[in-house]
Amino acid sequence: MAVSLSELLAQKDALERQIQAARSTAKANAIAQVRQLMSEHGLTTADLAQKSILRSPSGKKVAAKYRDPVSGSTWTGRGLRPKWLTSALATGKSLTDFAI
Repeated sequence: MAVSLSELLAQKDALERQIQAARSTAKANAIAQVRQLMSEHGLTTADLAQKSILRSPSGKKVAAKYRDPVSGSTWTGRGLRPKWLTSALATGKSLTDFAI
């Protein structure tokens, strides 16, 4: 039993309409769910547009915590210790001696 080209195209059109209807239904359900969650949590669209408050802002400089009194060089306390601080600590000075 061979199916003609026109019948196959008709089936294809019917399937595409069913797919579009299913997409529309899924989208409408998702929108309703989002609206319900927003209502439950007191959120607005402005809240959705905010950048995440959990991530720290990138590109911000960290304040220096330690300063070399001789050269004025500073260190934030992050990363490797600078040579001036390492050599000063080796001579018996304390890290708190260089705190800003």
